[in-house]
Amino acid sequence: MPFENFTPFRVAVGDVDIFGVKGGAGPPLLLLHGHPQSHLIWERCAAQLAEHFTVIATDLRGYGASGKPPSDAAHLPYSKRAMAADQVAVMRHFGFEKFLVCAHDRGARVAHRMALDHAEAVERLMLLDIAPTLAMYEATDRTFATLYFHWFFLIQPQPLPETLIGANPAAYVDAVMGSRHAGLAPFEPAALDAYRAALSQPGAVHAMCEDYRASASIDLEHDRADIERGNKIGCPLRVLWGDKGVIEKCFDALAEWRHVARDVSGRALSCGHYIPEEAPDELVAEMLSFFEAVER
Repeated sequence: MPFENFTPFRVAVGDVDIFGVKGGAGPPLLLLHGHPQSHLIWERCAAQLAEHFTVIATDLRGYGASGKPPSDAAHLPYSKRAMAADQVAVMRHFGFEKFLVCAHDRGARVAHRMALDHAEAVERLMLLDIAPTLAMYEATDRTFATLYFHWFFLIQPQPLPETLIGANPAAYVDAVMGSRHAGLAPFEPAALDAYRAALSQPGAVHAMCEDYRASASIDLEHDRADIERGNKIGCPLRVLWGDKGVIEKCFDALAEWRHVARDVSGRALSCGHYIPEEAPDELVAEMLSFFEAVER
C-alpha cells in the first residue's frame, strides 16, 4: 500500500490549503511532483526514503487535493514564486527552516524558483527531467513544440483549453502521460485513476492552465530579472534526466543549468520523463548519495 506509514495533512497557506503526506525520520526532505500528477508519483520511492529522511510530499497548488485559488490577469497566483512560497510555508509549519528538495517536472520549476527566492531554506536541490524554463522557451523549435505540445496549448487564452479539456479530463491525462516512450505502462492503475479524478474536480483544469500561462509570462519576467542581477542558484544542484526523453533529445541539460546555478552535477538515467515511476531504485540511490553528503 503506498505511503502506508505516512500521515496525511492539510496546511492553510494564505488563500490556499496544501495537501500532503509526511513520514519517516531524519533530515527534512521535500518532494514535489509534476503535471498532471500529484504526490503519488513518489509511491515507489517513499518507503525507502523514509528510512533516512523526514519525507514531506505535497500536492502543488492547483493539483491533486490541494486548493485551487482563483487567478488574475497576470497569472500571479500560479507564478512559481507563489507556488514556491506555499511549499516553504508548509515546511516551516512543521518546524523546518532548512531542508532538502527533490522535484520533478512542474515541481522542479517551483523548486528552481524556491532556491532563488528562499536560498537560505534550500540546502541541496535535485531536479528531475527539466531544463530552465526560459532556456526551453528561447530554444523552442518544431521538434520541441511537437513533443511538448501541451506547453503551447495550455497557455492559450481561456476558455479554449479549459473547454476542450473539461469535456474529457481523463482523456487529456491519458494522452499527455501516454505520449512518452513507455506509454502508460510505468504508472500504477490506482495512481492513474487518481490523476483522472483530480483533473475532473471543479477548477482543476483552469488551475493547470494558469500554471502554464504563468510559466509563459510572469515566470519568465522573474527569471530574466535574476539573470540580469547575476542571481544564481547557490546550493549544490543535482540534475537528472531520462535518456529516452525530450530533455536528452532537445537540450544540453548540464550546460543550461550551469548558466543559472553555481554548483551543478548530473547525468542521464536509463528511462524516460517519469523518473520516479520508471527508475525508482536508481533515483533513490542518487538521492541517498547526494543528500546524505550534507553535514549535520
